[in-house]
Amino acid sequence: MTEPVYDEGARKHRLVELLRTLAARIEGLRSDDALLAAGPELLKMMGDARSELFHYEVRSTYDSPEVAESRRIVDQARRQADRVDFGEGDLDLGDSEEDTSWRNP
Repeated sequence: MTEPVYDEGARKHRLVELLRTLAARIEGLRSDDALLAAGPELLKMMGDARSELFHYEVRSTYDSPEVAESRRIVDQARRQADRVDFGEGDLDLGDSEEDTSWRNP
């Protein structure tokens, strides 16, 4: 089992190294027989790389607390705006051209 890495830069570096090591190992197995015989070793290496890839992807899509708070504020404002009732045309702004009452003193 490998030690967990929490620093973002170190996590990226570790992931790149795992993928390059896996690629180099596969490239180093020249014959088909050697490649097939290394199955258990390659499965372990791929499992480690898969796990790191998963953690990298999860962390890259995770919102920071500041972003999460901003998203919450915007969502709350949208919900409040959706609840505002502007009526169904009940407001008479007197825009009608037939309304000439303003002309008569």
